[in-house]
This record gives sequence, structure tokens and C-alpha cells, in this order.
Amino acid sequence: MNMFMKTTRTLVLSIALAASGNLLAGDGIKVKITPDLAKVTVTHDGKKIDIMRNQNQKNTVNPAFAKTSRKCPPFCIQPIRLAPGVETIGEVEMLDYLARKEAGDDSILVIDSRTPDWVERGTIPGSVNIPWTQLNPARSDPFTIADILEKRFGARTQEGLWDYSNAKTLVMFCNGMWCGQSPNNIKALLKYGYPAHKIKWYRGGMQDWEILGLTTVKAAK
Repeated sequence: MNMFMKTTRTLVLSIALAASGNLLAGDGIKVKITPDLAKVTVTHDGKKIDIMRNQNQKNTVNPAFAKTSRKCPPFCIQPIRLAPGVETIGEVEMLDYLARKEAGDDSILVIDSRTPDWVERGTIPGSVNIPWTQLNPARSDPFTIADILEKRFGARTQEGLWDYSNAKTLVMFCNGMWCGQSPNNIKALLKYGYPAHKIKWYRGGMQDWEILGLTTVKAAK
């Protein structure tokens, strides 16, 4: 990424955070997200949640994400570039999308692709859970998939073809660089004709989110 793109992205994040009242220089917070950003406030299940890093500097990673080795397949290391045109993003970019959504940008949908049993352990505030199984043609059905494309993603059918001109930008994640749930969905969406530039992939997922001590929320019961 060149300097112009980095500067532009920083400016976009600053504007989005300022618009949503999220731009904070410190407020006495010692463990910040970036030197100029202490927290980002989002809405999750109707409640305001502050996303910030754990302030306990002796805190260690959630044991659920401390394991280094899992059987491959299925838990194989994912590439940085998942598919042509699909942008891989990090935590600052994820916060950018969350802030823009909080500021009123309805064209963005942040999706936790994991199954509900994983979501119950904690997810990224401001995200919605659409399990990967619901978009997988081998595990779902055409009616369920079409319903998600239309009612959740904003796609439209026209003369038997999908029209994605007003479809949302999907920011997708799962458990991390060893998890295949969001990659499975992204590849399926591309086969359905979903525009690659409208799909963003947070490769680090919950593994990196937890390692950085960022706020998580548990699903409401």
C-alpha cells in the first residue's frame, strides 16, 4: 500500500469516527488502538458498546485462541490474498467500516461467518451473525441463499439474473488465519456473481482481535 492510500485511509477513518463521535485522543486511556484513537463506539443488539483494548497490561490471550496447532484439513492456514479483487483488511480497517456503519452508512454489513456455538463465546461488536452454513450450497438450499442475498445483502433479481448494483459491501470474518468459514462464504458469493470489490475479508478474525485485547460481546440469550 503506497503512502497516498495510507493517508487517504487514515483520513476516511478520522472523518467516520468524528461523525459518529468516536474520535478520542486519550481520556486517560493508556492502551490505545492507535496513537490518536482510544476507542470506537458502535451499536450492537441495540446497545452502545465501546470497542477498546484491554487496559490490563498483564492480560493474556483468551485460552480459546491460544492453541497453535489444529488438524489440517480443515484448519489450514489461509493465504493473504483469498481471491482477485477481494481486499484483505486488518483491525484498523475493520474499525473504519464499523465507524462508518455507526455513522449511518447503510451500505456496509459486518458479518461473523461462524456457527452460533462460536459466536456465543464472543464476537466483534457491531457485527451480525450469518453462519457460513446458510450460504454454502452443499449445506443450505437455494431459497435460503436467495433470501439472504436479497433481504440481508441488498441484491435484486432481474429477468432471472442477480443485480448487485445496490448490494452492500460485506466485511466478513471468522476465527482467524486458520479458519475456513468466511473464506468458504466469500468463494461461494463470488460464484453467485457477487462483486469482488464489495467483499472485504478480515483474515485475522477473532484470533487476532483477541490477541490485541479488543472488546468482544457475547450473543444475547
